[in-house]
Amino acid sequence: MISAMTPQSLRESMWSKCSYICSDEDAFTIYMALQLGKPLLVEGPPGSGKTEVAKVMATILEAELIRLQCYEGLDEGKALYEWNYQKQILDIQKGGKGNVFGADYLLPRPLLTTIQAKETPVLLIDEIDKVDTEFEAFLMEILSDFQVSIPEFGTVKAKTHPPVILTSNAVRDLGDALRRRCVYLYLDYPTMNREATILMRKVVGMCPGLALQIARTMYLLREDLELLKQPSISESLDLAQAAVNMEKPSLDPLFLNQLNSLFLKNREDQEQFRKKGGGKWVCKNL
Repeated sequence: MISAMTPQSLRESMWSKCSYICSDEDAFTIYMALQLGKPLLVEGPPGSGKTEVAKVMATILEAELIRLQCYEGLDEGKALYEWNYQKQILDIQKGGKGNVFGADYLLPRPLLTTIQAKETPVLLIDEIDKVDTEFEAFLMEILSDFQVSIPEFGTVKAKTHPPVILTSNAVRDLGDALRRRCVYLYLDYPTMNREATILMRKVVGMCPGLALQIARTMYLLREDLELLKQPSISESLDLAQAAVNMEKPSLDPLFLNQLNSLFLKNREDQEQFRKKGGGKWVCKNL
């Protein structure tokens, strides 16, 4: 299926099947990662649509999406596999003579699940910048061969190398070795026109004028306020859905002030919004 694609057909499929809008340059980058069989490293601010790339790829390729959510302290056991020690101990106590290191006692985690999959999945390694450099090196070793040797069990190797998407919020600098092995894509927050198009595509009943006002509101919040957490595309969608549900023909100060908790998710950012003038400031600049 990948071999039959072109950058243009990929972009069109992303739009028609998933309502995902991207530029020709972004579509070409994703296409090349698929064609070359290299991991795609998607970097950008939180909420800019990085994880959505993996979901869209899984939909287009009609594949299962397997997600490894990274976090500080993540180790190989949580990412690769663990043994079901409780079951092993119970069976030994019962006098079982079977192999307690067989497949029935193995607990596959996302990486081993990907390797063992009968149908080629899409692997998402989300927020890789949250793990340490040692775990990053371990991941690269696994991703290079898509096989793992389990001492008590044997070697498990994937039938094919699956598409891999890694995302990063740039919390820390990633290693040069990882960057060299990946095709790189930077995703920023969408332009106003693109965000308005997303809103009209995703929210039933959204009119163009209101969509542009909401997109303009998100732009003002991101550019003119020094927020601790800038509003993401999903929060823009929440505001749009609320406006449609309340049958708003356009944005007004009271509506924005009452519902600022939809797009400002901490006390400091809400206070900064109020000091700037809140809904009146936004509507004055629409």
